[in-house]
Amino acid sequence: MGRKSADTAALEAQLAYSFADKDLLKRALTHVSASPSDKTRSYQRLEFLGDRVLGLSVADMLLAAFPAAEEGELSRRLAELVRKESCAEVALAWDVGPHLHLGDGEVSSGARRNRAILADVCEAIVGAVFLDGGYEAARALVERAFAARLHAPRRPLRDAKTALQEWAQGRGLPAPTYELVERSGPDHAPEFVVGVNVEGMAQAQGRGTAKRNAEQAAAEAFLLRERIWTVNQDV
Repeated sequence: MGRKSADTAALEAQLAYSFADKDLLKRALTHVSASPSDKTRSYQRLEFLGDRVLGLSVADMLLAAFPAAEEGELSRRLAELVRKESCAEVALAWDVGPHLHLGDGEVSSGARRNRAILADVCEAIVGAVFLDGGYEAARALVERAFAARLHAPRRPLRDAKTALQEWAQGRGLPAPTYELVERSGPDHAPEFVVGVNVEGMAQAQGRGTAKRNAEQAAAEAFLLRERIWTVNQDV
C-alpha cells in the first residue's frame, strides 16, 4: 500500500477513516482541471456515486431519528441536509481545500475555497469511502459529518409561502392572496412591496427585488408577526 503522506494522514484523521486504496482518495480530491486529458481520473464519477450514497445514508438516519415524521417532513429534511451548501460546509469542516489537486488556473482563482467545488468533493469522498469500505463505512462517515445538522437545520424546512398556505388550510381558511402594493426603482433594479392577505387578519407586507421574493418576505413577515414561526424556526 505504501506509506501515507502527512497530508493524507491529516485528512484521513479529519474523516476518521483510513483508506485501503489511497488512489480512491486521490481521485476524490482531483478536479477535472488537474486531469484534463482523462476526466475519469477526476472526482466526477465518485461525486455521481457519492450523491446517491449520501442521500440513502441521510434518509436512513432520518427514519431512525424521526419515527413519527410523515413523508413530506422527511423529504424536506433530506433536501435541506444534502443540498450543496450543506455539503460545502462539511468539506470545510474536513479542511479539504489544502488537499485538492487543481490545475494552475483553478489554484489562482481561489478554487480551494470555492463552495461548489467543495460540495462536489464532499460527495466524491462519500463515494470513495463507499467503494473502499462498503455502505456501512460510508454511512458512518455521513453520520459523523451530518448528525449535528439533523436536528438543527440552517434554514426553515418549508418556504414561507408554503408554510402560510398550510397553516391557513389547517384552519379552514381560504388560501392567502398576494397583491402588489408598490413598485419603485429603475427598470434594471426594481423593488417591489407585496402584501399578503389572510381572511380576518391584518395584511403583512414584504419587500424584494422580484415579486416572488417580495411574496416570500410578506409570508415570512406574517408568520413571524402571528408567532407561527419564531426567529429560530427550523420545522
